[in-house]
Amino acid sequence: MDFDLSEEQSILKDSLDRLLGDKYGFEERNRILKSDTGWSAEMWRQYAEMGLMALPFAEADGGLGGGAVDMMIVMEALGRVLALEPYFATVVLGGGFLRLGGTAEQRAALAPAVAAGETKLAFGHTERQSRYDLHHVETTARPDGAGWLLDGAKSVVLDGDSADHVFVTARTAGGPREAAGIGVFLVDAAAEGVSRRGYRMQDGRRAAELALDAVRVGPEAVYGAPEEGLALVGAVVDRAIAALCAEAVGVMGAMHAETVDYLKMRKQFGVPIGAFQVLQHQAVDMYVATEQARSITHYATMMAEDDDAEARARAMHAAKAEIGRAGRQVGEAAIQLHGGVGMTEDYAVGHRFKRMTMIDLTFGDGEHHLRTLAGKGGLAA
Repeated sequence: MDFDLSEEQSILKDSLDRLLGDKYGFEERNRILKSDTGWSAEMWRQYAEMGLMALPFAEADGGLGGGAVDMMIVMEALGRVLALEPYFATVVLGGGFLRLGGTAEQRAALAPAVAAGETKLAFGHTERQSRYDLHHVETTARPDGAGWLLDGAKSVVLDGDSADHVFVTARTAGGPREAAGIGVFLVDAAAEGVSRRGYRMQDGRRAAELALDAVRVGPEAVYGAPEEGLALVGAVVDRAIAALCAEAVGVMGAMHAETVDYLKMRKQFGVPIGAFQVLQHQAVDMYVATEQARSITHYATMMAEDDDAEARARAMHAAKAEIGRAGRQVGEAAIQLHGGVGMTEDYAVGHRFKRMTMIDLTFGDGEHHLRTLAGKGGLAA
């Protein structure tokens, strides 16, 4: 398998690394983190100018026609600097529903604005009782003439407080845990009956609690069949997991590099602590774990666009399980090798471990995916 980047992909990687290296240092990130919005409108504008928002959309929809590898490059670069902008929520999640579930008319109405950085999206699916089950939905959608009325609540809507539109799942038929009877609806965040409460998560990123009280949407707001939306949700989430794995590789790579630099700089007994063999072994273990995570991420990226939903899901379960294990190993070792200073707000390594923790929990932690994969008979079943 050839994993070499094409010329265009190499240019994308170099250009993005250069932009983030110049504009997204740790001190600058802290300044952005403490701002009212929690992310940088200026960086968002530059992402749009680079074509990052347009990257996954088809050229017919005003995009650049990029694929899963292009998204892997972007997400790994954003992970290295702990970027705070709502790229994952807007382009990966929201853009996924547009690309995979939208009709030509729906894409034409929204995709150009998303590609230009003018419209932000989010995905509201998790509910307080649902844990990691995509099919556990109690929010309801009942017919209202040609449209629908939505009632319910969604939790931990990533970047939901800044989104202009939110894709939400709602039950159109069946019981709360049935796979059938789930629809996907696009809701205007400013619509009557919608209320949001934004907050910071553990890693400083933004999320929101979303309440829907008799929110009226038209027939054009339905993405896919109103009773068969779970397959669309699964396809979008699978691609989102591959993107999260790429971000995690960026985070882990940065943690390893910072730790090695610290081992070379920090002295004890008159010599750099990196001279001690046991610490060298730990640094090597971090490197091995990071490269294993990179390998499984390449596999997940390769499978992200696979039409076989079962094979694709197995790949994502395996990747998320390995990313959870490797991220915990690398993060714990980085904190330990930095000593007490690794726990302070003044050092980036602690912030990176927080982000790794949140990546692990998003769409199911490593233990959840390992159990699910085992229940399916393993990766090669």
